[in-house]
Amino acid sequence: MKVAVLGAGAIGAYVGAALHRAGADVHLIARGPHLAAMRHHGVRVLSPRGDFTAHTHATDNPADIGPVDYVFLGLKATSYAACGPLIQPLLHADTAVIAAQNGIPWWYFHAHGGPHNGHRLESVDPGGTVSAVLAPQRAIGCVVYAATELEAPGVVRHLEGTRFSIGEPDRSLSPRCLAFSQAMQAGGLKCPVEPDLRNDIWLKLLGNISFNPISALARATMRQMCHHTATRTVIHTMMEETLTVAAALDCHPDITIERRLAGAEKVGDHRTSTLQDLEAGKPLELDVLLTAVIELATLTHTPVPTLTTIHALTDLLTHRAGTPMNVLVGADRTAPRAAATQG
Repeated sequence: MKVAVLGAGAIGAYVGAALHRAGADVHLIARGPHLAAMRHHGVRVLSPRGDFTAHTHATDNPADIGPVDYVFLGLKATSYAACGPLIQPLLHADTAVIAAQNGIPWWYFHAHGGPHNGHRLESVDPGGTVSAVLAPQRAIGCVVYAATELEAPGVVRHLEGTRFSIGEPDRSLSPRCLAFSQAMQAGGLKCPVEPDLRNDIWLKLLGNISFNPISALARATMRQMCHHTATRTVIHTMMEETLTVAAALDCHPDITIERRLAGAEKVGDHRTSTLQDLEAGKPLELDVLLTAVIELATLTHTPVPTLTTIHALTDLLTHRAGTPMNVLVGADRTAPRAAATQG
């Protein structure tokens, strides 16, 4: 099995190191000091489950790698439309693209069935620019339930969680999913193949859609948001509206709002990825987290007044920062940053 990790930041390098340990032919694509460190010293993983080092090929030029069986996409969703020159050298006729993204993916309605089958979401695939680069039929969905961070160039600290749920858009238990799942498990990770990954997407989105934008607006940590009574009420309402939209699309995540809030509270003073990006002056990955759900609410005639209000405020925030939503490109996960289960 030949795998390229495009955007080998905290999550990507962690997955690549695990697959390398399982015997896969792994190639990491990164840049800057992180790339230099991986070239000279390999990927050093520090984990409560045991430290290890993976000496795998690392480059900033995908042409050095050539076509692969799987591309594990560690880029942020805001970079998908612009990643064509990077991903094209990695593709052959049957290459699968595993997108480890938060929020609603560009392939959501591919092979979906029902009245919305094949529908394109403008918020996540504006003008079809993402589908033109990442053909939906290549996509294998991936929901990440692991927390990692780049402690230093070439050094990944694994904080908690090892589950990477994957699934086909058409809900089949395909040979390509099963093979990738087996390789991930051989490398020490959990990688269940879900019959309908969309339920997992909504389960994780329940936290991302609420905590991420509010953390950016309030500059607040998970604990602070959960402990502030009025804010907790707003978050609860946002989650209720999100579940209503999911139900309109026949998705029913197996979790209660109170359990989701309790889980977030346990994370403590974690700063969401959106807050980290805001503080670092990076594009905010809110189109796939918030704008897309509002678009889905419109599609299904579902009222979402609180989500709409928060969206208006975050849209103003991104415009003031000079990075309006729907036009953000160029960020990836190769710079030191946290990648966590809560966002």
